[in-house]
Amino acid sequence: MARSRSLVRERLERWEVDEGASFTVELVVSELVTNAIRYGTPPISLRLIRERGLIVEVSDGGHTSPHLRRAAMEDEGGRGLFLVAQMTQRWGTRYTPPVQDDLD
Repeated sequence: MARSRSLVRERLERWEVDEGASFTVELVVSELVTNAIRYGTPPISLRLIRERGLIVEVSDGGHTSPHLRRAAMEDEGGRGLFLVAQMTQRWGTRYTPPVQDDLD
């Protein structure tokens, strides 16, 4: 996650995104990448798209989509997507065809 945050920070600095927004994007990236590593399957990829706004895409090779849940006070985890939902305008999932290797 540290590498993902570092790469994102560098890109946002190049795009001259302000510090407050940059912090939020780094946190969202950290949560999404952690979720993909923990519950997804390789390959995991991260993509930032700057159009009318900023889009953060994290994908993995799995066939299930993450779901938001409300963690109980005594739960040690389960708050990542809740944080993402609170810190972003919108979030969601979509299915895409698997990437084919050139060696196939």
